[in-house]
Amino acid sequence: MRFGIFVPQGWRHDLLGIEPARQWEVMRTLAEAADAGPWESLWVYDHFHTVPVPSEEATHEAWTLMSAFAAATSRIRLGQMCTCMSYRNPAYLAKVAATVDVISGGRTEMGIGGGWYKQEWLAYGYGFPPARDRLARLDEGVQIMRQAWTTGYATLQGQHYQVENARVFPLPLQEGGLPMWIAGGGEKVTLRIAAKYADYTNFAGHPEEFAHKSELLRRHTLEVGTDFDRIVRSANYNTIVAPTEAEVAERIDALEARVTPYLGEQEAAHFVHEYKTGHALAVGTPEQVVERLREVQKLGLAYSIHYFPEAAYDRSSIELFEREIMPALR
Repeated sequence: MRFGIFVPQGWRHDLLGIEPARQWEVMRTLAEAADAGPWESLWVYDHFHTVPVPSEEATHEAWTLMSAFAAATSRIRLGQMCTCMSYRNPAYLAKVAATVDVISGGRTEMGIGGGWYKQEWLAYGYGFPPARDRLARLDEGVQIMRQAWTTGYATLQGQHYQVENARVFPLPLQEGGLPMWIAGGGEKVTLRIAAKYADYTNFAGHPEEFAHKSELLRRHTLEVGTDFDRIVRSANYNTIVAPTEAEVAERIDALEARVTPYLGEQEAAHFVHEYKTGHALAVGTPEQVVERLREVQKLGLAYSIHYFPEAAYDRSSIELFEREIMPALR
């Protein structure tokens, strides 16, 4: 199994209490630690407003961070899970991503999806078109990016995007362009887009759902004539690891206490519900997490990406994961 790690950027209320002037330092030092450690990739989210509720707390912009991390690191690969296609014109996005790839020395991934955070869409004036239109934009946008990164030019007269001889130079350093991660588990459309274009997929990580989505992806590859085995399947996991179950519970309680002043008791309880109920496969002792992830690994999970809600305050969970879980699953 290959491993990625999310860097907190505020979106999930994970920089609370840290002054804005210090937040980049926190993110940068975490990225540098991941770069020096055993992680293959680091990731951010592409969002503008906090969840589970919009607030005045910081949410740092994804592609600005990509450029900064490209300059601040030297080895680790850099991704977003995932860029919303409709937030940026795809020819412009291809240009941005190619520039970041050059800055990084050819280490940039393209995580891309249709988008879902309605409040954010409306607040920024994007409207909120139905899913079929958001996914149609995803399909057309991926076509534009692939053209741009392989030829330096992009032309498409689509239903949603029209570009004519858009020049994207310099090309990405990676031959053929950035690896394409099609994120989302929509069974009829998203997985079909993934079957056509994806180098990687990213969908639900629980065993039953992962197996179901994998089988649907296989069927779509047969229909569109691509190679299922070429597509690397990944999933994201909320992760808290401690030596004992009691210490795991303490960490979850500390997380709830940290967000309660900002979210209120009811919303804070909902915020940590997944961590407390055992629904999060990567919450527990190292032995428990290895056992659960190994079950999904047997179903074809080849890449897991981990979000540590404590990362900005306490790295011990990350360090324990590195020492005891990664070697067991590699």
